[in-house]
Amino acid sequence: MKLTILGGGGFRVPLVYGALLADRAEGRVTEVVLHDLDDRRLYAVGRVLDEQAAGIPDAPRVTATTDLDEALTGADFVFSAIRVGGLEGRADDERVALAEGVLGQETVGAGGIAYGLRTVPVAVDIARRVARLAPDAWVINFTNPAGLVTEAMSRHLGDRVIGICDSPVGLGRRIARALGADARQAFVDYVGLNHLGWVRGLRVAGRDELPRLLADPALLGSFEEGRLFGVDWLRSLGAIPNEYLHYYYFNREAVHAYQQAGQTRGAFLHDQQARFYAEALRTDRSALQAWDRTRAEREATYMAENRESAGAGEREADDLSGGYEKVALALMRAIARDERTTLILNVRNGHTLSALDGDAVIEVPCLVDAGGAHPLAVAPLPGHATGLVCSVKAVEREVLAAAESGSRQTAVKAFALHPLVDSVTVARRLVEGYREVHPGLAYLE
Repeated sequence: MKLTILGGGGFRVPLVYGALLADRAEGRVTEVVLHDLDDRRLYAVGRVLDEQAAGIPDAPRVTATTDLDEALTGADFVFSAIRVGGLEGRADDERVALAEGVLGQETVGAGGIAYGLRTVPVAVDIARRVARLAPDAWVINFTNPAGLVTEAMSRHLGDRVIGICDSPVGLGRRIARALGADARQAFVDYVGLNHLGWVRGLRVAGRDELPRLLADPALLGSFEEGRLFGVDWLRSLGAIPNEYLHYYYFNREAVHAYQQAGQTRGAFLHDQQARFYAEALRTDRSALQAWDRTRAEREATYMAENRESAGAGEREADDLSGGYEKVALALMRAIARDERTTLILNVRNGHTLSALDGDAVIEVPCLVDAGGAHPLAVAPLPGHATGLVCSVKAVEREVLAAAESGSRQTAVKAFALHPLVDSVTVARRLVEGYREVHPGLAYLE
C-alpha cells in the first residue's frame, strides 16, 4: 500500500513514519513517498527516517520527490501536511495581526484567516490533481486551518478527504486520566469545528463520568484545561472546551501575553527548525537525535503564552508525545482493512448539526470503516456554542469565497466578521498588511 506525504520535508513526518514502523499487520503501508518543494528538507528528514528504520525488517520503503504529479500517481492514501509560506509566513501572520492588537495565531482569528487565504488555492489544486491522478485515494488532511482546508478540498473530493487533529484526542485523554478511566475504553462526546469544540460527556461502560468531574473542584483543577480555563468557568459552561477556545474566552489576556513575549510562536519555531535542519544535514551527526531533542522542546513550549497568562504551569509529561500520527494510522487501518473504529474527525456535516448545512465540515466522533468516516448522531450544542460555531463557519465561507473569486472586498469581509477582529477598519488594514508581506496573496484584487 502506497502512502504519499505532502509536506514530506516537514518536521512531524518522523512521527508518522514511526507509527508505520510499529504496524506489522497484513495490508500495512509498504511504500512511503515524500513530496516537498525543498529538496534539502527532504534529504534531512530522509536521514531521520533511515535511522528510525535501522535494524527493522520490512520497514516501509521511502522515496522522495519534488514532482507533485509523480508523488500522487498511484497513491492509496495521501497525507497532506503542507505549510504554504513556511514558518516565515506564520511569523509574518502573527506580527501583522499583533501590530493591530488582534490575535495572529495560525488557526484562530486574523492569523488563521491569512493562513487560509494563502493555503486554500494550493489545497484546491492538490485536490484536483488527486481526483485526476489517484481517484481512488483517500486524502487525510492535517494542513491548517484543518477544518477550512478540508472543506475546500471536499468540494472536489467529496467524502474521500478527511481532516484530522490531535487536540480532541489529547483533551479526551486528559479528562479520562483525571477521572481514573482508561481513555481507550471511553467514548468522548466532542462536537464543534476544528479548534472550536467542546467535550460534553465522557462515557465509560455506558455511564457519563463528566458530571463527576464537574462536581469536584479539586479533580477539575487537576489537569491542563482546568488550570487553563479555571474551575468556575468550566462549571459555568458544563463542558470542557478545546484548549484553543482560550483564545476566545480570554482573548485580551492572550493578545497581551503574545505582545509581551520576546518571540512569537512562529518566529520561535522558525529559528528552532532552522537549527534542526542545519544539524540534520550534517553527516557527522545523528539526525534522529537532533530531531528528538528539537521535538521535546517544541512540545514542552506548546501554547506557553496561554498557560503563563492563566497560571496553568508546565505541560504534563504524558502530553508531550504527540498523537496525530496515531489518529492518522488508525484512520488508514480502518479504511484499508475495514477495522471499524470510532475517531474524532473533520468531515462533512450531513445532518449531524442542524444549525449548519450538509457541506459544512465539522469535528465530531465518526464511525470509520472501509466506506470512510460517518459522523455519529450528536445532541445539539447549547446556544452560546452554536452562535460561536455559526459565526466562525460564516467566516470560513467568506475565506473560501475570497480564495475562489480573488476578491479583496470579500477578504476584508472575512476578517471583519470574525469574533476576534472587532473593526472593519482594522480588517482593511489587515488585508493590506498581509498583501505586503505575502506575495501569494497578490491574487486579492
